[in-house]
Amino acid sequence: MGTSTFRTAVVRTPGGPGSIEIIDVPVVEPGPGEVRVEIAAASVNPVDLGVAGGLFHAMGLVNQPEHTGLGWDFAGTVVATGRGVDLAVGTRTAGMVAGFDRDFGTYAEQLVVTAADLAVVPDGLDLVAASTVPLNGLAAAQIVDLLGDAPTDGNRLLVTGAAGAVGAYLASLAQDRGWHVTGLARAEDEEFVRSLGADFTTHAEPGWDAVADGAALQERGLALVRDGGAFVGVQPSAEPATERGITVHAVVAHPDGPRLANLLARVASGELPTRVHAVVPLDQVAEAHRAVSKGGIRGRYVLKP
Repeated sequence: MGTSTFRTAVVRTPGGPGSIEIIDVPVVEPGPGEVRVEIAAASVNPVDLGVAGGLFHAMGLVNQPEHTGLGWDFAGTVVATGRGVDLAVGTRTAGMVAGFDRDFGTYAEQLVVTAADLAVVPDGLDLVAASTVPLNGLAAAQIVDLLGDAPTDGNRLLVTGAAGAVGAYLASLAQDRGWHVTGLARAEDEEFVRSLGADFTTHAEPGWDAVADGAALQERGLALVRDGGAFVGVQPSAEPATERGITVHAVVAHPDGPRLANLLARVASGELPTRVHAVVPLDQVAEAHRAVSKGGIRGRYVLKP
């Protein structure tokens, strides 16, 4: 490579977008089972705003002495491999890194990751689009796993935030498991939500067999579930208290290379949606965070190192 350092975005003392720094760190060679990826694109997710804002530091989930890396998902090209890896240099891959307590992230020029956590990006799917799939697609797939197969006598599933990043995947994937999906979203999102094969509503009454809470409504979402139904949330550190015999779960998204490969194939075939709002240089990470924090954006901001 000829370079001994690479650029990565971190926070030392979290305080929102203005606290994000881009620093140079030493290049690390991959160990056994690992690869080094040159990152082509890294998407901005709400969880990144929480890290930069100190939310997870305050909850005791981050304890980094120097700095905390930003970014959860990425797409790029393998540039070095460790022992026991069957991915060739030059392979286009996508993946995610999980957990809050880490000094590296995907907002970077390079990343060393476990090869088994990666998926090969299909030909014909560009890396910018691929970078938006891992975190939200895997979170949705893992929410559907928690819901399981729809009971034949109670298959009415409400997906909150159905036009959002996780919600849109949820609305599609839950149908594979027999759920009759209705998406809760704003009126202007009706055409998109219906294009996923879901019914649509802007106002939900209580009584659903299950709620998949992509919008993080929490207690308000739980209130929409019938007695004895199921609720799956997206905030594992703050599940609503169980009530009325409702089964309550919260997803903790984790890497899953084979599952991601399936999701990417479905994206490449047009079966699952990707929406990119804007592609901006890594140097403009603070501006991207400010834009995302205002809400109302349909599609991801993607950083290009």
